[in-house]
Amino acid sequence: MHWFKTWKNKEITVQQLMSHLDSIRKDMVILEKSEFANLRAENEKMKVELEQVKQLLLHESSRIRANNKLDINLERSRVTDLFSEIEKKVLEATTEFNKKDTHIKGIIAGTSNKIDIEIASLKTLMESNKLDTIRYLAATVFSCLAMSLGFYSLWK
Repeated sequence: MHWFKTWKNKEITVQQLMSHLDSIRKDMVILEKSEFANLRAENEKMKVELEQVKQLLLHESSRIRANNKLDINLERSRVTDLFSEIEKKVLEATTEFNKKDTHIKGIIAGTSNKIDIEIASLKTLMESNKLDTIRYLAATVFSCLAMSLGFYSLWK
């Protein structure tokens, strides 16, 4: 019977050990579930934080993009205005140049006409002087001839 008691004690000890093991298993399952729940909660918290960071980045990206578009549009408008102003100044300068060119061409044409008139007048005056010179020369020649004939007729 002794061996029966020993066996019984061993069986009780095994039962106690099994009970302790079950208790440890339950504690481990509870601990695992608790750790898993903690990890899950931390994971969800990190997901929420990540989504917040993502939304913040999207918002900042949109804001920066909008600011850049505004800056580009303002610069485009400024350049367009500047180009229009320069184009207006070039057009004014071209118009002024054409006016002055037309005025100078008019002055040159007037001067050319005056020169042509003066040349024609000088030619007329020259022709008149030439005719007068020819008349005086002819009168002188005839006078000399008449005087010569007069002296000739006196000597004869």
